[in-house]
Amino acid sequence: MPGSRSHEAPPQALALHDARSFFERALAHGADHGILSADKLAALHADAPKGMVQIARYFGSEFLRPELERARDRIINFVSLHLQDASDGDLAQAAQLLATHSLLSRSKAGTDMLRALIALPESTHFGMQGQDEAQVSLLALWSLRSYAQYREELARRSRIGEVVQAALWIASHYQLDDEALEEGGADAEGVLRTALALHALAPRSTEWPSTATFQKLLAARRKAGKAVAGADALAVPKGLPTALHAVVDAQKPVVLADLQKLLDPARPLAPQLRPMTALRHRYFLLEDPLGEVDEYLRAAASLPCDEAPPAAASKTRQRATLGEQDEAALLTLFLCLATGVPKKTLLPEKTAKTLVRKLRSKGWQPELADAFIREHAPEVHRADYLALWQGFVSEARATLQDDHDYGLGDALALLRRECHVSD
Repeated sequence: MPGSRSHEAPPQALALHDARSFFERALAHGADHGILSADKLAALHADAPKGMVQIARYFGSEFLRPELERARDRIINFVSLHLQDASDGDLAQAAQLLATHSLLSRSKAGTDMLRALIALPESTHFGMQGQDEAQVSLLALWSLRSYAQYREELARRSRIGEVVQAALWIASHYQLDDEALEEGGADAEGVLRTALALHALAPRSTEWPSTATFQKLLAARRKAGKAVAGADALAVPKGLPTALHAVVDAQKPVVLADLQKLLDPARPLAPQLRPMTALRHRYFLLEDPLGEVDEYLRAAASLPCDEAPPAAASKTRQRATLGEQDEAALLTLFLCLATGVPKKTLLPEKTAKTLVRKLRSKGWQPELADAFIREHAPEVHRADYLALWQGFVSEARATLQDDHDYGLGDALALLRRECHVSD
């Protein structure tokens, strides 16, 4: 019927889905429009087998047919990634790139794009940075993914990279090195939030706060009866690159809400800052129980000679173990002492992994914990604590130092059984 055509889509609105790779489409476009000469097409065909063999050798073996077939898919994807990114999806420009450069150079350009992607931080947790031992397997994974997946992951990691970059800048301003961030189990957002809170409480402070220092600052603000006026009171040190302001500003609402709770006189302060509370986990505060021991000893030394200080051993142990009495808490503390990481009686899983990696790469010194026990433990318990720790060292040494435990599964299972490790 004549009127029936009014419901049909016009022919130009119909399009066929082209399942070919972008490289194949650019190649066909270049051949059809005279951009690629016969000699250039021949050179491309000659280079393809060479590139396939190189790729198969890198990821496995060039002598196995399945590896060569995957290498074919990979070289096509490497070239496609580069051409689509460099030409912004324009087939004519992509064909011109093929005409100007060799196939192997375009394959390398695509590979370099993926290497740069993999080098970007995947997590804002500093304990997970710098773990590049799986780069080949990651490159193998990404070599077969689409350009859309690449762009999505690049955007995600770039955002993470900005947060990490801002946190590193702020850490350097406060003389916090990368090792302190990694060993402390810090995440970048926690560093940003702490810097904002610190500026609101003590704008002139130049030292990163410990939990005890942070609590003193909050208590002083409470005593003065001063609240945080608003987001305008939250700022970072001057000099932060302008490009990083947005990622810092994104943390201000969280910090403002937390400070309102922390400065509320109706809310007890200490429970809010206990190690396992949700609020405490949002901030990166230094743990320094041995620093508290030093402070105690200095205070004791300043007393008159005829005035006896309180029993140092019991106070030292109570402070160092944060009030914990069980063996798992003590072993956790002793292990931190032996590996030179911030002293804790409970380790988040990520921090436990970092501890094991450091132990395997740099070694550990169980005698440091021995010395601590002999110097600070109550005399009545000293022998028991030494036996507890030395028994742990004897039984755990092989597992903790086993370089064949690549996934850290055995080491973490041991630490969960003997120490305090949280998920």
